[in-house]
Amino acid sequence: MSTTPFLDPDVTASLYATPRRLGQRTGALHRAKTTGADATTTITTLATASTPNPAWILDVGCGRGTTTVALAHRYPAAAVLGVDRSPGLLAVVQARLVAEHRRAGLLPVADFHHLPLPTGAFDLAVASFCLYHAPEPAVVVAEIARCLRPGGQLIATTKSADSYHDLDAVIAASGLDPDATHRPSLYQSFHTDNAADVVAAAGLMIRRRLDQWHTFRFADLGHLAEYAATCPKYRLPPQVTADPAMLASQLRRHLPDGPVETASTVTYLVAAAPA
Repeated sequence: MSTTPFLDPDVTASLYATPRRLGQRTGALHRAKTTGADATTTITTLATASTPNPAWILDVGCGRGTTTVALAHRYPAAAVLGVDRSPGLLAVVQARLVAEHRRAGLLPVADFHHLPLPTGAFDLAVASFCLYHAPEPAVVVAEIARCLRPGGQLIATTKSADSYHDLDAVIAASGLDPDATHRPSLYQSFHTDNAADVVAAAGLMIRRRLDQWHTFRFADLGHLAEYAATCPKYRLPPQVTADPAMLASQLRRHLPDGPVETASTVTYLVAAAPA
């Protein structure tokens, strides 16, 4: 197995094959959030400051399309193109764009290591919470940079390597996965401490950096189970990953029920292609 599950193609194929599992995990995390600016709002604010009038925008690793839709709202005259390797997620993005009456396009399915796009075509690219899926993220950033026009901007977003480590301790203490605290970070290939170096190694010039502290409070073990059941870091029995209610029941057998708090640093980098 790869050093982190996010770099294991079998794990990520399972996690992102359908939108339900990703939606469950991100939904539980969003409901737990107590402090920290909205990531999509922050990205669009940074985009507005760095690239006020782009003609072509690329959203790499667009996932469920939250950023894609926001960019299409912010830049109604621009051509926005979303890229992802999951057909299921791309279908969700398409449905959201139609529902919002936004004009944007989607590549059928694409690997961000080899983007089927012309060189020097895009004014703005966004890579939001996706580069830690690459074993060598500088290779991916260089490929994105190839697609940027001279002076074009990239907004890359990631998290700290120790994000949500308090949850690892809870899962380990339950006995369901005693090694949860000893595994590498999900974000180890591209995280708060190395992101600027990775982007610079790909030939882009850092123009701005923003670090934000986010805190989370899961209401109880049932709420935590919704997140943990689909978190690829944990090695849990298949029957509980398929049923968060069962996972919650198992956690309550070993732990007192109640709130669980954790935190993460979110880092945003704005970088420019050489002019």
